[in-house]
Amino acid sequence: MTARPFVTELRTREGAIRVGSGAPSLTLRVQAPEVWDVVVVETSPSTPVSDVKRAAVSALLGAGVDPDDIVMKLRGFEVLNESASVADTGAVDGSIFLATYRRRRPVR
Repeated sequence: MTARPFVTELRTREGAIRVGSGAPSLTLRVQAPEVWDVVVVETSPSTPVSDVKRAAVSALLGAGVDPDDIVMKLRGFEVLNESASVADTGAVDGSIFLATYRRRRPVR
């Protein structure tokens, strides 16, 4: 396996979440701005974005959050087809996804 990308050296939780079957060849970073937290996800390029989203939302926001209320963004744009593979979205090793609520939430 090659050296891990730079994004894994930034502040994240300990360890990485493994998503999908097979040997992971992509290391991604998923950020949730609502909780100011980040996880590292190791996955294969053929894994659907929806699988990455479900694992990241569960780890970052908890089991009580419906993943359908969350959108995934890559390079500032919403990933409209979450059934597409990670590679089909244009993500490469070290890409950063943003997992955020679809609609604004009131500040309490």
